[in-house]
Amino acid sequence: MSVKITGIGSYIPEVRVSNLDFAKHVFLNDDGTPFAIPNEEIAAKFKNITGIEERRYVDDNLLTSDIAYLASVRAIENAGIDPEKIDYIIFAHNFGDVRQGAIQSDILPSLATRVKHRLQIKNPKCVAYDILFGCPGWVEGVIQAQAFIKAGMAKCCLVIGAETLSRVVDRHDRDSMIYSDGAGASIIEYSDEADTGILAHASATYAYEEANYLFFGNSFNNTLDPDVRYIKMQGRKIYEFALSNVPRAMKDCLDASGIGIDEIKKVLIHQANEKMDEAIIQRFYKLYGQTPPLDIMPMSIHMLGNSSVATVPTLFDLLVKGELENHEIKKGDAILLASVGAGMNINAIVYRY
Repeated sequence: MSVKITGIGSYIPEVRVSNLDFAKHVFLNDDGTPFAIPNEEIAAKFKNITGIEERRYVDDNLLTSDIAYLASVRAIENAGIDPEKIDYIIFAHNFGDVRQGAIQSDILPSLATRVKHRLQIKNPKCVAYDILFGCPGWVEGVIQAQAFIKAGMAKCCLVIGAETLSRVVDRHDRDSMIYSDGAGASIIEYSDEADTGILAHASATYAYEEANYLFFGNSFNNTLDPDVRYIKMQGRKIYEFALSNVPRAMKDCLDASGIGIDEIKKVLIHQANEKMDEAIIQRFYKLYGQTPPLDIMPMSIHMLGNSSVATVPTLFDLLVKGELENHEIKKGDAILLASVGAGMNINAIVYRY
């Protein structure tokens, strides 16, 4: 038996926010003091490091569960299944539904339950739940779906990754330029086809020293309400952590799959930072004494930014549908999915398309 992604869909918000749109922001240091350089220079350095030129934000009337529903409809249509046959809905996010201008997250009922309601699934045995696993949440959801299917507990799962990070960023923190909104959804099913689908997976949580590399903290503007919190990160520590640990996790996963690195046609890495992703892929191939092929790593971060749990399924959707320039995937191709994020969590999947 095998476990396959039989349907994929995404929702890419329509509001485009370019780096130039941050020209009038008041960026501050973490102690509240102003930067000594102009915003134009900040934006130029930001693009050079992250590769991000623009990002997408949702309309004011949309919530995380709304865009998750829209992506799910597309995945269900792509798979050609009856939603009533879905056994599990696994929804990866980190901040719940945050309304525009609100200061509180809403996760009651769970976002998975909200999507099930929107899909009008009547079957009570379709179990819906959320997972909090940082940016690797969608990949972890796929791993959980595989476990349910292999254990005979399910035949079909809907796995979603969605986030509206624009609602939880500190406008005075230049790191806010990294984050974006988006949703990706997938149908995971049992298949009789051998040597296809998920070939291997790996997951890890590093929390002894690394737990608070990403956290909720106060605005850098100390005149704002101290009880309102925003997403914060220790960027340098995350960068060093990712370069040290992600390539090894990818290698562990590939070694467990039974195929060689020469068989990997594409590597889909969480779209967090272009230079970081490039360094990860270089180190990964170096573990095998090789250099990566020039076309091995599709990227969407330039125009979509970092939408956390949505980046990998969105990237996979764009690849499958031929919407990434100079990149394609064919039946039988082996690909590697990998992600890193808050926790600090790491995971990877070797998948034969």
